[in-house]
Amino acid sequence: MSEIAAALASAERAFAKPTLSLLARKNAPVVVAVFSQVFSQDRTAIPAERFHALVDALMRELGAAEESSRAMSRRWVSEQWLVLATSDDGQEQYALTSHAREAIDYVHRLAGDRSVFGESRIRTIVEAARRCAMDADPNTDTRLARLDEQIAALRAERKLLAAGAGAEVVPQARVVEQYLNVRDMTAQLPADFLRLSEHVKNMHRTLVEEFRHEGRRTGEVLDTYLERSAALMSESLEGKAFMGAVELLRDEDLMNQLRRDLDAIASHPFAVTQPAGEVADFRNTVSSIRRGITTVLEARRRLSSTLRAYITSHDALRDRDLDDALREAKKEMAGWMRVSGPRARVPLQLGLAGLQIGNTRDRFFDPAEHAPPPPLVDTAADAAPAPSLEVLRQRGGPSVAALRAAVRAALDGDGVSAAQVFNALPEELRRPVEVLGLMQLAAALGALDGTGEEGSEVVDTVRVDGTRRALRLPLIAFDHRHRGELAPAGSEEHR
Repeated sequence: MSEIAAALASAERAFAKPTLSLLARKNAPVVVAVFSQVFSQDRTAIPAERFHALVDALMRELGAAEESSRAMSRRWVSEQWLVLATSDDGQEQYALTSHAREAIDYVHRLAGDRSVFGESRIRTIVEAARRCAMDADPNTDTRLARLDEQIAALRAERKLLAAGAGAEVVPQARVVEQYLNVRDMTAQLPADFLRLSEHVKNMHRTLVEEFRHEGRRTGEVLDTYLERSAALMSESLEGKAFMGAVELLRDEDLMNQLRRDLDAIASHPFAVTQPAGEVADFRNTVSSIRRGITTVLEARRRLSSTLRAYITSHDALRDRDLDDALREAKKEMAGWMRVSGPRARVPLQLGLAGLQIGNTRDRFFDPAEHAPPPPLVDTAADAAPAPSLEVLRQRGGPSVAALRAAVRAALDGDGVSAAQVFNALPEELRRPVEVLGLMQLAAALGALDGTGEEGSEVVDTVRVDGTRRALRLPLIAFDHRHRGELAPAGSEEHR
């Protein structure tokens, strides 16, 4: 094959991938904008009904609602831009595929600022080449010379800082370039994790098909699974990135250092000029790595669960009996076809025949269930006599009107105390509850102010049953100032 033919074949394979098929569509900007708005790093999966409602609302707002959201979602799933899966609680939900994530990242990189060439990009290349050369060169003397050179440079810088020279002020443009370099590298991580998760899911589907394949033994399928799993993690670029991320999360010091470095970069004044969403995603790079690892581990967990369920439920003896029965049925069918016509039919009953029985009663008429309830018994003769109005009054609250009239009558002369007024009342108005009524009346008149300082008095109360009880009250004085307050409403004395 010539070089141009090989180049054409490579280009055709690239354009056949769902990533470029999405970007080549006429409505690609609308689809990418909808995916970017609906999904985010914190929201990687959305319930199906909510996703349909969001897509309908966004399409109406853009004025591009040519078909229903359900039809578009089915088409996006068939074109491998979305995946429709069932969550652990049985709810259907949509998620982006790695192809759609790559398309979104590519559009964002083209739409935003890119550090295509600059001092930071050259510095990154030089430092990466130096580290790669140190790892590639096995010569001990050369490695020692490089380390001595680095140590000398670091010591010289430390000496200047210790002498009070102050740290070098780095231009903001250089910091922005370095930030864009790091951002471009971190933006590729979600698509890498999604691609690895899809590889695991494809392995899952292949494993299920091979289990169902006739003639494949369990041991052979297990060996194939272990070989593919090891190759996926050790040979593919996505698997190597995944193992590196796992090693990063195992090193708490390195992970904390990465988080502090990202916060320091995002706290620089240049971050104010960058989109807030990009800066927030940049700060949450460690969380994004955790979510990506969780996605891959969940796919591997499902694969292991399928494998475990098949091994524990697989019965080789039962499968052999079923194969023998099917083989015998196939042989009998071949013999019958040799002696039968092209449209011949044979009656075949699967399972037991049904019983032809009519309707059978399981309950019969019971007259006791339709008898009326017995009449109610008249208990009026056993009822206690109703209390009189006087008895109810004696067991009720204080007689405020009678107490007000008694206090007003006692104020015709000089001042009088509350105990004197109470002890002069008839016995039916000297119940213990009447003491509370007298105290309430004194509070309304303001006669309780300053009480308790001049001593107390004793009142003789009479209960309804005739028993007596002595109660001690503070000295409460009524005088001519309270007379107007005690006058009936509307009278000339009432104020």
